[in-house]
Amino acid sequence: MHTLLFLLLLAGTHSATARTHSLKYFFTVSPQVPNFPEFVAVGYVDEVQISHYDSNTKKVELKQDWMLKATDSEFWKGLTQYFLGHQQDFKVYIEILKALFNQTEELPSMSLLQKSPSSPVSCHATGFYPDSAMLFWRKDGEELHEDVYVGEVLPNHDGTFQMSTDLQVSSIPPEDWRRYDCVFQISGVKEDIVKTLDKDSVESNREKPTDVTTIIIIIIVAAVVALAVVLAVTGFIVYRKRNAECPPSPGNDPNVLMPLNPDGQVSNSPSETSS
Repeated sequence: MHTLLFLLLLAGTHSATARTHSLKYFFTVSPQVPNFPEFVAVGYVDEVQISHYDSNTKKVELKQDWMLKATDSEFWKGLTQYFLGHQQDFKVYIEILKALFNQTEELPSMSLLQKSPSSPVSCHATGFYPDSAMLFWRKDGEELHEDVYVGEVLPNHDGTFQMSTDLQVSSIPPEDWRRYDCVFQISGVKEDIVKTLDKDSVESNREKPTDVTTIIIIIIVAAVVALAVVLAVTGFIVYRKRNAECPPSPGNDPNVLMPLNPDGQVSNSPSETSS
């Protein structure tokens, strides 16, 4: 259809020199936008608009008088049916995209993070699409600009996006925290996502303090092990000291060999002789 229209336009021109022309159509789909057609198709030849179609009128409107000379009514009826078909196709595409990104049922997730008690509180939003979104802090319903840092919109591996904004809370009394909110807004969604600043809702990657009972058990076990080591070392020292003061007699020393009597008995002393 595009090629046919392009050839007809070339046939209607009176230029004697060869020239390259262009034909472009732009389709716009805008579901659930007040006072705006759900589907719009606009045609251009050499950057000059030649036609307009939208889902409200369901008719092709000519934008140039010379188009009537290059075409006839049957052609435009066919082009109208062509746009009607695209209108239905794009409606299906939008429903597929809504299901894919779940924009109508589930909004992106938000969380409040803080590295340490002196660090800013970071409001993080992720999993949203498209990237035309806003994330900001407000106090008592008014948007904040001081003590606030807004980060860039970054892509996720699944095609969605993420962003964050930090609020310096070191000068905010704990009793005033709930006066602050983090607000997420995205194009095409009327309802905002609001996260109230609260001590219980702020996550942290700090190490949690060890339970007191666990600490006591660790101390007791360490003390018992240390005492056992001390007792073992003390016993060994006492044993060595006694052996040094009272060396074993030859008869008690297993390392000394005693002479034998003729009858095969061990003599009582090395100087004893048989009778």
